[in-house]
Amino acid sequence: MNTTASLPRTPRVALVGDCSPHVRSHVRVPVLLDALAERDGLVLDAYWIPTGDAEAPGAVRGFDAVWVLPGSPYASEAGALAAIRVAREDGIPFLGTCGGFQHALLEFARGVCGLTAAAHAENDPSADGGDLLIAPLACSLVGHEGVVRVAQGSLAERALGAERTTERYHCAYGPESRHLDTLRAHGLRFTGVDEEGGVRIAELPSHPFFLATLFQPELAGDGTRPHPLIRALAVAAGRHAAGPAA
Repeated sequence: MNTTASLPRTPRVALVGDCSPHVRSHVRVPVLLDALAERDGLVLDAYWIPTGDAEAPGAVRGFDAVWVLPGSPYASEAGALAAIRVAREDGIPFLGTCGGFQHALLEFARGVCGLTAAAHAENDPSADGGDLLIAPLACSLVGHEGVVRVAQGSLAERALGAERTTERYHCAYGPESRHLDTLRAHGLRFTGVDEEGGVRIAELPSHPFFLATLFQPELAGDGTRPHPLIRALAVAAGRHAAGPAA
């Protein structure tokens, strides 16, 4: 009897970003993938997709998860946004960290909220101030750690198993508050804030798994114990690979 069809398929994960040995989070990815396999039995088949390649139609279709990693400004803003849009529209599990968080908000603003002029100051420093969705932070978070308070019942809270966490950052840009109510009105939920109320986590409750963090969970510890949010993405990728009945 042929049992090949019943064998579980290894989840395929698109790592969207311009891979560089000079970006700490990129260097951590192989360590994290090994740790997920060894510690949690979560084996992932991961492929790096440069943001320029992600512009191509269908570049991330067929994957079981999309992770848009730090490293902005990306070589292609359009490619990063295209990957996020496909994950959002096709129900593919999605994680965006740091630059991935920023571009997830940008894609949602343009693609769902009708804010077609929404801009990222790092990508478009000459943009009109009223159009800035992602703006320079008043205080840079490069190299900083900080407490994040997480909303009860949120995807982030379920994954973390806690309503409070301390996370590491490496960014100088964040969301401009003037547009956040519009994003909320269209279904995006902000479920993590710092001690001053600044948005640090966003998720889309209507989606099977759509989570974005301004902090970088890949920098937690030494990489041998994957951050709970990365583990949650791997679990979601496994469910996606197993199909609707899983």
